[in-house]
Amino acid sequence: MSSTPESPPESLLDLTPVIPVVVVDDVAHAVPLARALVAGGVPVIELTLRTPAALDAIRAIAGEVPEIIVGAGTVLSPGHAKRAYDAGARFLVSPGATPGLLAAMVDTGLPCLPGTATVSEVLAAREAGLTELKFFPAEASGGAAYLSALASVVPDARFCPTGGITPATAASYLALPNVGCVGGSWLTPKDAVAAGDWELITELARDAAALVSRT
Repeated sequence: MSSTPESPPESLLDLTPVIPVVVVDDVAHAVPLARALVAGGVPVIELTLRTPAALDAIRAIAGEVPEIIVGAGTVLSPGHAKRAYDAGARFLVSPGATPGLLAAMVDTGLPCLPGTATVSEVLAAREAGLTELKFFPAEASGGAAYLSALASVVPDARFCPTGGITPATAASYLALPNVGCVGGSWLTPKDAVAAGDWELITELARDAAALVSRT
């Protein structure tokens, strides 16, 4: 696939085995954190809209770390989608999706991963023209066994399972034909971010990038 800093990626699911799901409390941490991930071979970051610093952190990374594709996670409303787009997000991720939220995410023109946990939710997303989806909360919703069962029912749907996944369980998801990557918060431990331990984050990113080989 090809992508430039000015254009969205062709497929979010083929960028890296693990998309880091990151909570940033201090904007000053955003740029060095993103650079640490890039140094470890992870070219994408999902910043969740859970803190007041999130949108400014997206702006900072979009402006100063063009090597990484920055997206907004925990998109809960049409307003969230618009503000994330305006801040420079290049993709959107939601934990679930109402018809209004789906429409707003699609209207931005950005790649998006709407959250799904049931077959009906997967079908609703497909009706909206989306076949690359988030599966959340993954472990609580049936895990790899559930996604394996979906592969024959909706073979055109591909997933980024997120929620409760660890380095020890990621491989079981990545082995599935309908999983392109997983979302993980373990790459950016809260205490490491607070301490500015960017070397640890680079090491964790390097391990995550090596989970599977991409073709």
